[in-house]
Amino acid sequence: MDQQHRGFNIIEQEYKSTQTLPVTRTFIANVFLWMTLALAVTAVTAYWFASTPELIGSLRNLQTGGLSVLGWIVMLAPLGFVLLMSMGFQRLSPAIMTLLFIAFSVLMGMSLSFILLVYTGSSVFKTFAVTSAMFGVMAVLGYTTKTDLTKFGSILMMALFGVIIAMVVNMFMHSSTMDYIISVLGVLIFTGLTAYDVQKLKRIGAGIGVDVQNPDVKKMSILGALTLYLDFINLFLFLLRFLGNRK
Repeated sequence: MDQQHRGFNIIEQEYKSTQTLPVTRTFIANVFLWMTLALAVTAVTAYWFASTPELIGSLRNLQTGGLSVLGWIVMLAPLGFVLLMSMGFQRLSPAIMTLLFIAFSVLMGMSLSFILLVYTGSSVFKTFAVTSAMFGVMAVLGYTTKTDLTKFGSILMMALFGVIIAMVVNMFMHSSTMDYIISVLGVLIFTGLTAYDVQKLKRIGAGIGVDVQNPDVKKMSILGALTLYLDFINLFLFLLRFLGNRK
C-alpha cells in the first residue's frame, strides 16, 4: 500500500509539473499582451496630442512653455493610478482594474506627448527600437535563467531609490556630470529590473496552478503588465537622454 501510495504521489507530481508549464506560459503571454496593448495606446495618444495643437495647447502654454492645470493633473495622475491599482488589488474587480490600466495608458500618452515636441521623430523611433531590443533580450534572459535574481532585484531597487534622490538634488544643482551619471545608472537599473520582474512573474505564474480563470489571476496579469510597462517606459526615457536629438 505504501509503495502504491508513493506511486500515486509521483504520478500526481508529474501531472502537476506538466500542467504548470503551459499555465505559466499562458499567464506570461497575458501579461505581455496587456503590456503591448498599453504601449500601443500610449503611443497613439502621444502622437495624437503632439500633432494636434488644440490638444497639446490644453496641457501646455505653447508660448511660455508652462503647464496648464490640466497639464499638471496629467503629469501627476499616473502615479495615483499606480498606487490605486497596487493598493486596491483586493477590493477592485478585474473589470475596474482593466479600465484603470487603460486610463493610465492614455494619461501616460498625454504626458509623453511633450517628448515629440522636444525630440525629432526619427530619434524617438530609433530609441524605441533600441529599447524594444534591450527589453526583449532581458525579458528572455529573465524567463530562461536558472539563477535566482531576488537579491539582484533588491539591490536594483535600492539603487533606484538612490537615483530618484539624485534626480531631485540635481534639479537644484543643474550638474551635467551628475545628469550623465544618473542617465547611465537609470539604463542599467531598468535593464536589470526587466529580467528580475520577468522572473518574478514567471514564479507567480508557476504558483497559480490550473485555476487560470480566477479573478485574482486576471488582476495579477494587469499588475504584471503594469510593472513591465513601467520598466519599458523608464528604460526608454533614460535611453532617450543619450540617443534623442532635440529639434
